Amino acid sequence: MNAMRRLRTLISLIALFAIAGCARAPAPAGTAPPIVGAWRSSVQFTSGSFATIKDLQFLYVFNAGGTMTESSNYDEAPPVPPAYGEWRETATNEFEAKYVFFVTAPPARPDSRAMGSGWSPAGHGVLAERIRIAADHRTYDSTIRLDLFDATGNAASGGGEATAHGVRVEF
Repeated sequence: MNAMRRLRTLISLIALFAIAGCARAPAPAGTAPPIVGAWRSSVQFTSGSFATIKDLQFLYVFNAGGTMTESSNYDEAPPVPPAYGEWRETATNEFEAKYVFFVTAPPARPDSRAMGSGWSPAGHGVLAERIRIAADHRTYDSTIRLDLFDATGNAASGGGEATAHGVRVEF
């Protein structure tokens, strides 16, 4: 009987070590691309309809899986939802992001909100950004291209070029 118990214990230990050896170890800290996380940037358009705005800021979240979300301090003027998109690494500390947001149009009549209607869909915008993250991974500089489209998908005026400087949101 003792031999049988020892054999079972030995087989259980071998099985346990085999299972542990096949388990995926968590990724070491710091292995995610340096873009992953939350960022706040100051954006200045140099052309297009947003060039007159001098205090534009974007908040970003770049997810490890390659998706991202962006919101600005002007999302309420006119009301638009956040932008959603994807990012990819192009070189060490260099990334591209492409994200889309919807554009809205004001109601035809000022009292139409009281009647149950409000801002209606008016098209969308596409932002393409080239990002270079600093060696310390705490700041970045980028260039942005904005293209606007009307509700039927045709190119619309008002797009432009911008530069941005981002700072990682940290505790």
